[in-house]
Amino acid sequence: MRTAVKVRVRGLVHGVSFRMSLSQLANEENVSGWVRNEADGSVEALLEGSEESVSRLLEWANHGPPGARVDSVQVSRTELKHSNGFRILS
Repeated sequence: MRTAVKVRVRGLVHGVSFRMSLSQLANEENVSGWVRNEADGSVEALLEGSEESVSRLLEWANHGPPGARVDSVQVSRTELKHSNGFRILS
């Protein structure tokens, strides 16, 4: 079953390759959507894929790549967009 979630990650998540690392993992897990830096210093992402794959990405988001410090991860379910591919937005 496919699921879609919006994620907001707060902490030291800019300048540590958070978006690039999440994008690579999303492609490996066949998860579509996007990720972007926010002006408040957080990272926001839309993840759409199998329950198992999205869960693995959410688990990863709780610590992020080396150099990141994750203080909180907010997750909310959202409507399926049936998007293809994963993009890094500016």
